Amino acid sequence: MSTQDAQPLREINLLRLQAGMVGHVLRMNTEGITQAESLIQPKAAGNCMNWVVGHLLAVYHEVLPLVGQEPVLPEAQLHRYVRGSAPIKDMSGALDINVMLTAWDETCKRIDAGLATLTTAQMDAPAPTSPMNNPKETIGSLLGVICWHQAYHVGQTGILRRVVGKEGAIK
Repeated sequence: MSTQDAQPLREINLLRLQAGMVGHVLRMNTEGITQAESLIQPKAAGNCMNWVVGHLLAVYHEVLPLVGQEPVLPEAQLHRYVRGSAPIKDMSGALDINVMLTAWDETCKRIDAGLATLTTAQMDAPAPTSPMNNPKETIGSLLGVICWHQAYHVGQTGILRRVVGKEGAIK
């Protein structure tokens, strides 16, 4: 295998590593969180843990078809969690945190399985959308942006864990 052939494989393995870390850290940060705790709003502003977890699922819902996998939850269930949606302030409209975490586990398995099958041609193909309005966005560069996005929000769950009175999960 030439160095040129190995580069996409390294990129895919790096994306798989990052996605795996995001999946693991989210589970650490949500360990022992109840539905009521997941709905506690941070003071001043921001979204509760329930919204952040739902948002992470909603983003992966859009990514799964790009990596040849089927979404886990129906789109209608995740609509409440798309970018720009209003903060969740009570139980109405909020998915149960345990339902979302079960879906998260399956979603992460599918993300990894899909990433593992990507080819160089697929990574280099034009992306159907670009959150950064990059006219040269490829599936590979979009997946890099998605990994960053997911890590950003998983970091928020570490803070939200403390907001609800739990000890930090990462020591």
